[in-house]
Amino acid sequence: MKIVLAPDKFKNSLTGLEFCNAIEEGVLGVLQDVEIIKLPLADGGDGTIEVVNYYLKGREIEVVVNNPFFQPIEATYLFSQTTKTAFIEMAEASGVKLLKPEQFDCKNATTLGTGEMIVDAIEKGVSKIILGIGGSATNDCGLGMATALGYRFLSKNGEEVKPIGANLSKIVSIDVTGVHPKLREVSFSVACDVTNPLYGENGAAYVYASQKGATMEDIEMLDKGLRSFSKLLDDVFHGESQAIVGAGAAGGMGIASKVFLNADLSPGIELIKSLAQFETKITGVDWIITGEGKLDYQTLSGKTIQGVIDSAKAKQIKVAAFCGAIELSKEEMAKMGISYSDSVIEKAESLEDAMGNGYYYVKTMAENFAKSLKK
Repeated sequence: MKIVLAPDKFKNSLTGLEFCNAIEEGVLGVLQDVEIIKLPLADGGDGTIEVVNYYLKGREIEVVVNNPFFQPIEATYLFSQTTKTAFIEMAEASGVKLLKPEQFDCKNATTLGTGEMIVDAIEKGVSKIILGIGGSATNDCGLGMATALGYRFLSKNGEEVKPIGANLSKIVSIDVTGVHPKLREVSFSVACDVTNPLYGENGAAYVYASQKGATMEDIEMLDKGLRSFSKLLDDVFHGESQAIVGAGAAGGMGIASKVFLNADLSPGIELIKSLAQFETKITGVDWIITGEGKLDYQTLSGKTIQGVIDSAKAKQIKVAAFCGAIELSKEEMAKMGISYSDSVIEKAESLEDAMGNGYYYVKTMAENFAKSLKK
């Protein structure tokens, strides 16, 4: 029998790899003739960097860059010398995690530091960059990132504007003559899990800017700037910004990735599956065991378990889901494509017990699952 283990993390309890180890221990304690393949996954959120490095086997590169307010900080990204691939998280340089809530001010924030990380990777000889754009503190439509790469954004006086969201409306031309000469030698894949357009009621400013410190007045100003800037982008790059699915992700970083980096935008789970060579490795498998902290209706929208189920269905592989908590009925799970399920919370004495002893409970669930296969 062949079983693939493909979980997400259990937040604040188990990493994906710890989950894999617990399942392996539980299954092999009951069944000996089993081949187990560990393929931990992530959907682009917290903990993705650890999962990416399981496949990249890279090293952490530390580089001094600008934070969202042009102050120097040390940011980290992954670089694999063998595959010439880097994994960069925008949040490392341009994220809300770097700020206290009272400091949030997206109209004055920049993505410059994210661009500086990209430049550092390019100059180290990278040929592929995977960019995660979650958790941003910005709404500058990637101005800062592009500025670091050599694009120049000019006002009607021909002066270069400071790359922040508040200045989007001031830009009348883009000078592409000084763009980094090696930029076009690098392919970019961007983990983007939202589908918002660039501007309008469902766009970057109206949906997300208030979470990043914007007042209603700021939001209206930023949306106006995004509308104005998108017209310029469409003229210069011969596209249709507002039609790009996910253009409004991370304060407009979605469209910035398309036009300035020539990137592909994909759901985070699909990028990680690609990195793991998931489709190839699950061929001929009997079961895939997946899991995450909570299985609920949100799981149906771009989460790890849904990504696993999509692949399993295509190859008619049975799926087992072991989760911290399950909020769906057996019937709902069967409709999703889950043949077997169990949760930690059903066994634990309390939430504290569940969080603190996740490894033990997941191992126990694996033992019970293996026993059910023997019947």
